[in-house]
Amino acid sequence: MEEPKNLVNGETEEDNTVVSRNFIENAIDKDLEEGVYDHVQTRFPPEPNGFLHIGHAKSILLNYGLAKEYNGKFNMRFDDTNPTKERSEFMDSIIKDVQWLGADYEDRLFHASDYFDTMYEKAVLLIKKGKAYISELTSDEMREYRGTLTEPGKNDPNRDRSVEENLRLFEEMKSGKVEDGKMTLRAKIDMSSPNINMRDPIIYRVAHMTHARTGDKWCIYPMYDFAHPIEDAIEGITHSICTLEFEDHRPLYDWVVRECEFENPPRQIEFAKMYLTNVVTGKRYIKKLVEDGVVDGWDDPRLVTIASLRRRGFTPESIKMFVELCGVSKANSSAEYAMLEYCIREDLKLKAKRMMAILDPVKLVIDNYPEDQEEYLEIENNKEVPEMGTRKLPFCKELYIERDDFMEEPPKKYFRLFPGNEVRLMNAYFVTCTGCVKDENGVVTEVHCTYDPETKSGSGFNARKVKGTIHWVSARHAIDSEVRLYENLVDEEKGVYNKEDGSLNLNPNSIKVINAKLEPELANVKEYDKFQFVRNGFFCVDCKDSKPGKPVFNRIVSLKSSFVLPKKS
Repeated sequence: MEEPKNLVNGETEEDNTVVSRNFIENAIDKDLEEGVYDHVQTRFPPEPNGFLHIGHAKSILLNYGLAKEYNGKFNMRFDDTNPTKERSEFMDSIIKDVQWLGADYEDRLFHASDYFDTMYEKAVLLIKKGKAYISELTSDEMREYRGTLTEPGKNDPNRDRSVEENLRLFEEMKSGKVEDGKMTLRAKIDMSSPNINMRDPIIYRVAHMTHARTGDKWCIYPMYDFAHPIEDAIEGITHSICTLEFEDHRPLYDWVVRECEFENPPRQIEFAKMYLTNVVTGKRYIKKLVEDGVVDGWDDPRLVTIASLRRRGFTPESIKMFVELCGVSKANSSAEYAMLEYCIREDLKLKAKRMMAILDPVKLVIDNYPEDQEEYLEIENNKEVPEMGTRKLPFCKELYIERDDFMEEPPKKYFRLFPGNEVRLMNAYFVTCTGCVKDENGVVTEVHCTYDPETKSGSGFNARKVKGTIHWVSARHAIDSEVRLYENLVDEEKGVYNKEDGSLNLNPNSIKVINAKLEPELANVKEYDKFQFVRNGFFCVDCKDSKPGKPVFNRIVSLKSSFVLPKKS
């Protein structure tokens, strides 16, 4: 039987079922039916001035998913038109992120700088057509001349320069004879347009900067609104899928490809961004957090850059599930972080081994268990997935349990250890608490109990029942491990940004570092390995700070969820 087809918007195509299509798919279908294009080609064009975040993941998966759905092509392209902000570190991280998400661009990796010569030629073409001119206005003057949303702009004093004069000055800009900021090349469109983007926008500026790929060949660089449509047209992109803030730029996009005389120009289609509540996504804010040492880099697990999510332990499958649940629309909306957590729980619950880990340990001594005895208990790796097999877990007289699994004076409905109460040690024996030992400060250092050897798990014992089951690790065999418990980086009650000065409302308790006791098998793990720590959540081996035999674990998410998947209407 053929598998159902997973579509970009998360719907499923089944026999005799009418599948809803998102508005982008409908637009592409129409273009193909009417012969506007005979194929589909999309692209993801990031500027390498920072790490990608969860919102970019939606764009990557959407563009790649559309190309795959229509048996088309998907391009990866760096928009490296601004050498003042671009770094190779960012390019490397972006490539890693895109590949990790599974967006296979094959050998179709491009750079805007690949097309600088063509862009220059098109700028000269516009000057010759009387569609561009050299301006000598300062940035403040240009702002003054631009007008407002309710008032038209004023013509640049140099708007009617001759073609010959504009060509001469543009050549001087290109040859390095003009200082930064002294001249720009502006498109000649309409200073009274109700769309401010069409009021003679700058298309080239002078910048005496060394470019990472072209070196010192150029000292003039194209502006994004001029470069981007040319890049799309050169590569044969059919549908330029971008976010809603570019909707007002679409007339300029169309003007550029038309006046630059490209055949079969691409079509720009805008969709709503994906916003997450109570998270920091702005590059400027993340950069400051990194520089101030609030986080340990662009991939700090408390951030929502793709690298951060990967380091924390999220999977490509969980990100894809999240994007599909959010859907594709024209209306801006926000998703709860809890929905992203729901997706990783759903993905890992049938993938991850369920291991014993004690995050806040206190020693449990079984007084009647033989001192020199040691046994190995067979434990299922994941009860819901029998094919994941079993492992052997050492058991002996002294164990570690969670500190909150013992109370001297428990409240009602507390079913764990307290004097006189019997519980099951998970996959092991029934034990009855007999008391505890405290230090001079009254802190419990040991809990004591006795065990019933007839109650071994799997023995068929059913003479009595217990209401509580707790997990444990052997004190003799346990390994020490640093475990990092993460909470939201921002104060959720105050919101992300301080309304008075725009600063971030940071949560001072966004990370808690503890020393945990883990079962011995967890010593031999590798970076990015993921496990469920019984009763404590899902955890991932940190890729930066772990060392052989000394793993560091990041908590991906707790086991409890406040998110409820909405029912489909």
